[in-house]
Parts: sequence; structure tokens; C-alpha cells
Amino acid sequence: MAPKDETVPIRTAEDVVHVRRAVRERAVGIGMSLVDQTKIITAASEIARNTVVYGGGGSLRMEVMKQGARSGLRLTFSDNGPGIADIERAMTDGYSTGGGLGLGLSGAKRLSSEFSIRSTPGQGTTVTLTRWK
Repeated sequence: MAPKDETVPIRTAEDVVHVRRAVRERAVGIGMSLVDQTKIITAASEIARNTVVYGGGGSLRMEVMKQGARSGLRLTFSDNGPGIADIERAMTDGYSTGGGLGLGLSGAKRLSSEFSIRSTPGQGTTVTLTRWK
């Protein structure tokens, strides 16, 4: 059985694939439905990609959560990149600084049970998302 908490480095596109695999294994391990697995894996993939592309790399901390009778998975992505100057704007559907669809952060939020983002320009970004089963 995998450890309850785990930290995964995110530096390259290959690491994003590893994040997807690690999150899937953890989600299956706590008995998440296929729908919940898909949602958290998709959100994790998007935020991991942002960590590499915009944050210059960072890490993911995975934590199995218990709250009464329910279980969940908390994912905390951290980087020391340039940060996000306007979080509200960055969370708006269609806004992108990288030429994409602009659905990454807002989409990850919709796929999560809980979502938070903290960022300081010049100091980095931390995105925390939780999916409960």
C-alpha cells in the first residue's frame, strides 16, 4: 500500500505524466469512483502542467484525507516561479497568458470539491485542491 502522504517533484513534461499516474493510484487506493478519479486526475494534470510551464517546476504533495466517514485526496502544488499578479483574472474562463484556452485554473476548480490558490508575484504559487469521494 502506498504511504498516506507523498511528495512528487514536478520539473518536466514527463513528471506531469508521473503525477497523473500517482494521483490515479492514490484515488483508486481510497476507493474513489471512476468519475471522481477522472475529475481529480484531470485537475491534477492541468495544475501540474501549469507548475512546469508557468512556475518553472515545483512539487506536489498528496495527502489522503479522512473526515468522519468520508475519504478524500488533497493535492498541494507549489512552485517558486514568477507568481500570478491578478488571481481573479487568472481564474476567469478564457484568460490565458500562454495562448491556451484559458480553462486550466477555472476548470481545475470546477473539478474539485475544494480549491484554493495563493500567489505572490516574484515568490511563487501554491494551488491546493481536494476531491472527496
